[in-house]
Amino acid sequence: GISGKSQLLFALVFTTRYLDLFTSFISLYNTSMKLIYIACSYATVYLIYMKFKATYDGNHDTFRVEFLIVPVGGLSFLVNHDFSPLEILWTFSIYLESVAILPQLFMISKTGEAETITTHYLFFLGLYRALYLVNWIWRYYFEGFFDLIAVVAGVVQTVLYCDFFYLYVTKVLKGKKLSLP
Repeated sequence: GISGKSQLLFALVFTTRYLDLFTSFISLYNTSMKLIYIACSYATVYLIYMKFKATYDGNHDTFRVEFLIVPVGGLSFLVNHDFSPLEILWTFSIYLESVAILPQLFMISKTGEAETITTHYLFFLGLYRALYLVNWIWRYYFEGFFDLIAVVAGVVQTVLYCDFFYLYVTKVLKGKKLSLP
């Protein structure tokens, strides 16, 4: 029930976001967490496409990711903070993360249902991004920091999850299997 294409997009997100590993050192913790994010995302892709290939539902994971990557790539060149390679790639990662869940949501809509574990995974993935919104409000209020690119992308991603959140609360939390009407 997990979309390999969404997982590939998330691996691309973390790879392009954390290229600053080669240019700046903030702390051992920061470096370690970035490496863990990258390693876990590629390990997940490996598990889906190689180790557990027999259980992967490629017949339903048919979303055309080029419809996400090409516009996101173009937008990252047009709207960024600084026209430099690392900044464009960071911006690309922010924009791509906001839509990387679409292949997964498309897969669920195509099959009409999802396993409970998959729905829990998606709920917490969406909650993680919604908590970013809280972080940005906190940072603006206490630090005066505001990043329009990150906030708009976070709002877009949270809006994409809203329908799923509604189904999760009305069905899964009541002990029912997620099935689309």
